[in-house]
Amino acid sequence: MPTIITPDICDAFPGVQVVEPLFANFGGMDAFHGAVRTIKCFEDNSLVKQAVAEAGNGAVLVVDAGGSPRCAMLGDMLAEQAVENGWAGIVMYGCVRDVDVLATLPLGVQALGSHPRKSEKRGEGQRDITLSFAGVTISPDDWLYADNNGILIADHELALDQR
Repeated sequence: MPTIITPDICDAFPGVQVVEPLFANFGGMDAFHGAVRTIKCFEDNSLVKQAVAEAGNGAVLVVDAGGSPRCAMLGDMLAEQAVENGWAGIVMYGCVRDVDVLATLPLGVQALGSHPRKSEKRGEGQRDITLSFAGVTISPDDWLYADNNGILIADHELALDQR
């Protein structure tokens, strides 16, 4: 697997979208990438729970949680399930919790912040739709590349040098 260095990717592929620098790294993997799968939900992580229970096949789950600072949309149990099911990472436009455990897992996790309260479970939200937040538009099957420098979105898999 190539090493993900987002500044180098930006230099080599100037057309990639750059997500606004709002996110912090909470996962055990500083760098991750994969095809995008999307969820839009607000203070209800039912669809996140459903998605991480499915085979990830190296994909990245991108969740538009409306940027809510009032509850966490991902915690240790769902993150552990994501690892077990082969997800490369999760980008949460919202909060996460159990951050000490998240930091030990072989999963990329970037989020706006942490919050100790869990979300509701009402079964609300949408999957596999185009999302717009943090200055970018993200569609299912786009490719996401992330490291401690930032998050990039490309409309196809990029041919990265093996490092």
